Amino acid sequence: MAESVDYSKLVNALIERQLTGWDVAKKNYGALSRCRLRSLRVGQSSIVLQFNPERIRSSAAKVDAASLKARKCFLCSENQPVEQEKIVWNGKYKIQLNPYPIFPLHLTISELRHTAQRIEGRMGHMLDLAHDLPDFVLFYNGPKCGASAPDHMHFQAGNKGFMPYCDEVLGSKLSVIDNNAYGSLALSQGLGRLSFLITATTASRAQQLYDALYRAMPTKEGDPEPMHNILCWWQQGRYYIAVFPRRKHRPACYGSGEGQFLLSPASVDMGGVWAVPVEKDFNALTAGDVQSMLDELCMTTDDAINIIQRLK
Repeated sequence: MAESVDYSKLVNALIERQLTGWDVAKKNYGALSRCRLRSLRVGQSSIVLQFNPERIRSSAAKVDAASLKARKCFLCSENQPVEQEKIVWNGKYKIQLNPYPIFPLHLTISELRHTAQRIEGRMGHMLDLAHDLPDFVLFYNGPKCGASAPDHMHFQAGNKGFMPYCDEVLGSKLSVIDNNAYGSLALSQGLGRLSFLITATTASRAQQLYDALYRAMPTKEGDPEPMHNILCWWQQGRYYIAVFPRRKHRPACYGSGEGQFLLSPASVDMGGVWAVPVEKDFNALTAGDVQSMLDELCMTTDDAINIIQRLK
């Protein structure tokens, strides 16, 4: 029998080496520890605003086909800094420290081969990664739901305890849709955005519930998959998958002009942390602004009802 790999130990050692030996990472994580924070209340949920100028790369990323074709893929090893180390996970993905962090510990987990951002057929990988990295919450941004590299399949991960949603959802109003001894699917309400929560004691049950939900979510004509964001974590013998179906990529207020915000909400925003790269936006944002964007981007009650009906 092959000896199991302690990926937590390897990742912790990688982080320590990168934060001491890679100047870019050391500088940006140092800046992150000093960044300004502000809290808002949206519904029964906490929203943390983080003034983080380095995240302009993601918020302002051009993800149209022409722009992607014109730039080198920053997730392919040949285009990365020589200082950026990697840990190969199960011969499929490379785990790396993200040099432009939102989290105090922020990982990028990209497929070794250059292939498009698609979750279909990879939820099993996400669940296994969550199990192997128990101190982290994994997240997936769909190709039209905040991914700044929709041409290269990747997950990201951030340390637990940072996104308010992960604790809040467990105490939210949960309407159970599917349930057996091994796991359940429920609709979460009251947190300012609707989401589905899968809880399971086995990875196979978690994947079964997610696959059914994936098939029930609508896919717009011309899109490669249903628009959604995913958070996934493993805790005390249970797998958790939070799914945020979406209606739009970016809000109508997206931009840098008067009354606009340079924000492209993705999984971490759905998790309750909004990395704001522009100072005027950080100072101006209100709970009403955040709620309006969530209302515009996320599924409505009617959308949720339609998905649930397609599940049955």
